[in-house]
Amino acid sequence: MLVFLLWSLSVHTAAQTTETWKWWNPAANNFPVIEGQAWPAEVAASYDRFPARAQKTLPPNVWNISRSSAGLYVKFKTNAPAIIVRYVVKGELAMSHMPATGVSGIDLYSIDPNGIWGWAPGNRSYGDTIEYRFQNLVVSKIFTGRDYEYRLYLPLYKATEWLQIGVPSTASFIPMPLSLEKPIVVYGTSIAQGACASRPGMAWTNILQQRLDRPVINLGFSGSGKLEASVIDLMAETDAKLYVLDCIPNLTAGAGITGAELERRILAAVKQLKAKQPHIPVLLAEHCISPEIGIMDAAKNKEYAEANNTLQQAYSTLKAEGVKGVYYLSNRDIGFSIYSTVDGLHPNDVGMMEYANAYEKIIRTIIHEPAGKHATTMPVVQSRDGYYDWRSRHREILILNKTDAPAVVFLGNSILHYWGGNPKAPLVRGADSWNEYLAPAGVGNFAFGWDKIENVLWRVYHDELDGFDAKQVLLMIGTNNLSDNSDHEIVDGLTRLVEAIQFRQPKAVILLSGILPRRDLENRILVLNSRIEKLAKAEKVRYINPGVALLNGRQKIDESLFSDGLHLNERGYRKLGVQLKTLLSAATFRLRY
Repeated sequence: MLVFLLWSLSVHTAAQTTETWKWWNPAANNFPVIEGQAWPAEVAASYDRFPARAQKTLPPNVWNISRSSAGLYVKFKTNAPAIIVRYVVKGELAMSHMPATGVSGIDLYSIDPNGIWGWAPGNRSYGDTIEYRFQNLVVSKIFTGRDYEYRLYLPLYKATEWLQIGVPSTASFIPMPLSLEKPIVVYGTSIAQGACASRPGMAWTNILQQRLDRPVINLGFSGSGKLEASVIDLMAETDAKLYVLDCIPNLTAGAGITGAELERRILAAVKQLKAKQPHIPVLLAEHCISPEIGIMDAAKNKEYAEANNTLQQAYSTLKAEGVKGVYYLSNRDIGFSIYSTVDGLHPNDVGMMEYANAYEKIIRTIIHEPAGKHATTMPVVQSRDGYYDWRSRHREILILNKTDAPAVVFLGNSILHYWGGNPKAPLVRGADSWNEYLAPAGVGNFAFGWDKIENVLWRVYHDELDGFDAKQVLLMIGTNNLSDNSDHEIVDGLTRLVEAIQFRQPKAVILLSGILPRRDLENRILVLNSRIEKLAKAEKVRYINPGVALLNGRQKIDESLFSDGLHLNERGYRKLGVQLKTLLSAATFRLRY
């Protein structure tokens, strides 16, 4: 038995050592891939958070701590069943109140084809080189064999000096470029940096990044974060979606800051940001601890309450002076309890989640990205369609809007996506009719194969309608929701989507289309479209129903116009093209007169 066990072990070891791996170094990639940096082209070391020039103006402690990789992550796609990450950091790997997995560890997440996040536990070994091994990775049991999207979050409290990601040599590996969406910039203390999360993905800024699926720039600095003018000046260089100032924990009387000095710093910081970026909102956050939550430290509670009172006074002063776009997050909103901290100040994982929940709620309100309870009202990405890369198409649209924005926008799914137009699709099923009926109107094809309502909502939230004025926006979406959602949920999702479009394109005529007919669902779609028509009237947008032209005399689909009972053939596209050309022309006439 002993001989057999030794033989088995030697065979297993030999199999492991003979497996070949290929390695990728993000810092050596031929295009930028390290997300979470506001100045990626100006850093002295690959995983720094500030540009090299900032060393001359920043307090030494801020500069030194900015070398840590808090909030940084890399994105890639792979079909690998196993991933190895090896990297080097310097110094003590853990702290008395924060484990090594948070101080110097990494965290690996995936996003499945339906946009659902997953987390990979890793076997780790700490030494001069730290190694994490992630094995038996199954991201989706439905869409198997795909290249799945991963995000690797880097250490919160250590400078990452060198890092490699390995996958088996037979697996695919595709680095992903930086997101083009405007970031949320967070300036704060050790709490913002990530103390005391058990692992990087549990830092509230990283949870927020996942929830909003938008870049978050982490400018949290342990022992600092004191509203230094030099940091505020650097923040103002970023074209952000929102600035967050969460510095009160290090600006109390115990830290040597008087009430008058605190108020001066708050007012100066907000006005400094607004002077350079008047249209970017600023969110002020209170200290998370209050006397009411049951933490028994009367002296500290008094300090924190006084600092929060000063913040409230400063906020009132700003409002009274007419400063626009300033918002407030109270500790009551954050909702800490006696179970939320490690040491009466720094949040544990419970506190980090409470932080993230509070921030997500108020930020969604500030940047007009509400999320509801139904799946159709929760913005999310997808990669269900195997013909194209969803994120790459989104990126292409953002670039195209800056150089050649369309006069008319079509938002929809594969029925529109594979018809024709720009951005070009890998499949084109009706180019002739598109070029004849829609191209002359300047239509941009912002439809994505396999999209549902919630996927279009994500795209609208993530800037596809920003930065230009369209004359018309056509929304034709919902058929892919029929199998998973009730009519009520579909109408709910369309309501939120219409409101999102109206906010971003207030000058455009919005045409809300009924769902096109499909085989065996004609009766349900007929009833659902009557509800969509009522929605259009309530939201004061124009309802259209071009799908009636695709029905026969028995109110069933005309099979001669369809390739599979859902998607149109060339003849069907030509018939739909005639309908849409007429409807767009009528909408233009109403717009002008």
